[in-house]
Amino acid sequence: MSGDAMLEIGELHVSYGQVDAVRGVSLSLSAGQIVSVIGPNGAGKTTLLSAAMGLLPSNGVLRFEGQDLHALDVESRVERGLCLVPETRELFGELSVLDNLMLGAYSRRLRSEALKKQLQFVYDRFPRMAERRAQRANTLSGGERQMLAVGRALMSQPRLLMLDEPSLGLAPLIVRDILTIVRKLRDDGVSILLVEQNARAALESSDEGYVLETGEIALHGSSAQLAHDPRVQATYLGGGAADEDD
Repeated sequence: MSGDAMLEIGELHVSYGQVDAVRGVSLSLSAGQIVSVIGPNGAGKTTLLSAAMGLLPSNGVLRFEGQDLHALDVESRVERGLCLVPETRELFGELSVLDNLMLGAYSRRLRSEALKKQLQFVYDRFPRMAERRAQRANTLSGGERQMLAVGRALMSQPRLLMLDEPSLGLAPLIVRDILTIVRKLRDDGVSILLVEQNARAALESSDEGYVLETGEIALHGSSAQLAHDPRVQATYLGGGAADEDD
């Protein structure tokens, strides 16, 4: 594992009762990287992110910028610069777009000027959120809700953003838009850990990739290597049909 890794996961185990959902997973991510984790439903991808965020107990190495995360609760991890956008998005539907965004900044306790600056940062990346700022979250389209979920996470000024299935339920064109914005976030200094079932979109958007199957890492390499791996092509890329099926 790289000594300069931003996120270090080593021999991580996560269990639900007697069931080992994640078994001995090792993964690293350096600052400025987008790393993807692909795999089928039930492989343990969401469990891995939940453990990294502190939502589930785990055993093994779990470090962020050299600090052991096991001793930190979720809020402390957010304060350190780690943030998760869950698959369910977990927006407050009755609240406006602006109110949802402001709640994302709560843990940072930003002063007024810093808060305005961060809000403008989000609006610059998601202009539609600025247009919809007064609209209730539960009236947004699926793509807009995903944009709001990412925007809310960005309000906490993360250095590492973990995205769980951002393409879920979205049309291919919307997926491309959102992943284009994700790639641009790297230029803003935000590193990304991307969990995706849409293997093609994930590998096209990331530098490195891991294939997680039944709770274990089956393959690891550069995204280009994985995209050309016969096993990945046969199992996850479907000979070019993935885009049409999403």
